[in-house]
Amino acid sequence: MNASSSTSRRLLAGGLGAFAVAEVVAGVAIAVAIGLSWSEAVDAFVVTNGLMGLTFGLCGAVIAWHRPSNPIGWLFIADGIGHATTAFGGPLAVALPDDSAIQRVTVTVALAAWPWSIGLFLPLALLLFPTGHLLSPRWRWAAIGIIVTAPLFVLEMVGSGDTLSPGVSTGYLTIPSYDALGPLWTATELRNLVAILLAIVCLFVRYRRADEMGRRQLLWLLLASVIALLFVTPWSFVAGTPIFVLLTIPLIPISVAVAIVRYQLLDIRLVVSRALTWALLSLVAIGAYSALAALLGTLISSHVGRSAAITVLLALILAPILPRLQRLVDRALYGDRRDPARVASRVGEQLSVGLPGVVAAIRSALRFPYVGLIVDNTTVATDGIPPQTVVPLELEYGGRVVATLEVGLRSGESTVSSTDRDVLALVAVPLAAAVHATRLSTELQSSREKLVSAREEERRRIRRDLHDGLGPTLTGVAFTADAAANLVSADPVKAADLLATLRADTRTAIADVRRLVDNLRPPALDELGLVGALRQRADQLSFRADGAFVHVEVSADGLPALPAALEVAAYRIATEALNNVVKHSHATSAVLALRCGPDLEVEVTDNGPPNGAWRPGVGLQAMHDRATELGGHVAAGPTPTGGKVQAHFPLTPT
Repeated sequence: MNASSSTSRRLLAGGLGAFAVAEVVAGVAIAVAIGLSWSEAVDAFVVTNGLMGLTFGLCGAVIAWHRPSNPIGWLFIADGIGHATTAFGGPLAVALPDDSAIQRVTVTVALAAWPWSIGLFLPLALLLFPTGHLLSPRWRWAAIGIIVTAPLFVLEMVGSGDTLSPGVSTGYLTIPSYDALGPLWTATELRNLVAILLAIVCLFVRYRRADEMGRRQLLWLLLASVIALLFVTPWSFVAGTPIFVLLTIPLIPISVAVAIVRYQLLDIRLVVSRALTWALLSLVAIGAYSALAALLGTLISSHVGRSAAITVLLALILAPILPRLQRLVDRALYGDRRDPARVASRVGEQLSVGLPGVVAAIRSALRFPYVGLIVDNTTVATDGIPPQTVVPLELEYGGRVVATLEVGLRSGESTVSSTDRDVLALVAVPLAAAVHATRLSTELQSSREKLVSAREEERRRIRRDLHDGLGPTLTGVAFTADAAANLVSADPVKAADLLATLRADTRTAIADVRRLVDNLRPPALDELGLVGALRQRADQLSFRADGAFVHVEVSADGLPALPAALEVAAYRIATEALNNVVKHSHATSAVLALRCGPDLEVEVTDNGPPNGAWRPGVGLQAMHDRATELGGHVAAGPTPTGGKVQAHFPLTPT
């Protein structure tokens, strides 16, 4: 829709709304001018239809102004004009000359105006609420049925021969055989009931399918209905209730306008919770009052005594009912937040499903519009649609923040309530444990993948060495041996040369085999042990790349027998750290210390001058990988007194 079209629609909406208001004002002015009493004004449709015309007309204009493409606003404007026309025509007909043509035309128009509002515009608007579109194509037939059959209700109201006020002429469209068409009018009344029931069913289905925003909009309409029920019910059952209670019906168009234009005005859930509770309590009170009045009427003759007894018994009946009703309504709107154990149980049931199931359970149990879980700055699970305000809550495990739980606030809330916080604090413990377990599982899987990758790389290297090095050497040995055997008798000198070559190739093959074995596990570890092998290696690394001497001290006392894999990892990390000392630092001394407590600690320090932060390279990455494979960790970097590499390994498998 372009800007000019939108502006034109807004101006039209404003003009039609003003027209409805003008009709009502004119009707009231005429009623005052001709001196109609209050009861006469009610009989002439000035009070009820006037208020309907104002509320439906103005609310429709507001909706159409802000949402020109939503047909609900235009339907409400038409509804308001219909009621306003009746409110204007009633007193006008009284003021006009009796039995005049203009009076009969006015009565006809006034009687035909308001039935369209009840029979067509209101049920159709409810069928389209709140989006302005039908729930699905299947509901198209319901809308068509309402539109096609709407004239029946208009015909019933106009053709009955009723007048607007005593002494006023009837309209022109009176049906002579009206009473003979009784079955048709009964069907028309049933049609009206079916139209309203269809709208109610449609609203119920919409609520079940709606997202959080849609449910808030529908709750506004529910609030208006509950308030109307609170006031209209006493009028229906208790004699003497003033007719003013019927004026709560216009709250329905007001609630629809708020739901479409400003549905986030306040926490509608809280208001509906209280209103619905008192509505249910009122129904219980009315039922109990009627039953007690009938029962005690035969037992207590005194009116004063009977009233006192009913009051006491009602108080005793309603006192325990109110809190129970409030809990039932709160559970429907806020979930199980007043039952933390139930919430924790529902969350616990989803722990085996995974984090998305846990997040969905929290949102469902507490009726939040949105819940999200963020781990390591990555959103790992969400449920619902994020509202405008989202509150982050930190999840801790072992004194460390492991994740952030984002909670979307309900409409009208500015922060997470203390009740919600208490429940979230309870479920935060198992959720943090689940996040920690998931992280460990992920790390374990990553470690396994690295181990498999490293194993396959090692196998590939050995295969390449065997294929490219030892394989050709052994093949040459075989060929040389065959050639020497063939030349032993014919050319002994040549055979002797071939045997010499065979001897050299064999030594080369032996050296290749030793190199492969040494790469699998340093032989010094089996010959000298871990400490002896490290001292041997320290002696070999006593000179820097520039030829300067480096004094390397090995400190290792009281080491227990270590697993083979742990010995290899400690040896490789220590020798790599010493290699880095002689290659990259300008140190004159270094200390290699092995200490054994709860963990095995390997530490290499040097007195080299500071040379900036260490850039990760192949050597440092290899240290980290070897430590991670065995559940350990490595810290490496410069210190104020020189370089330092420190590795920790658990002595028991992790």
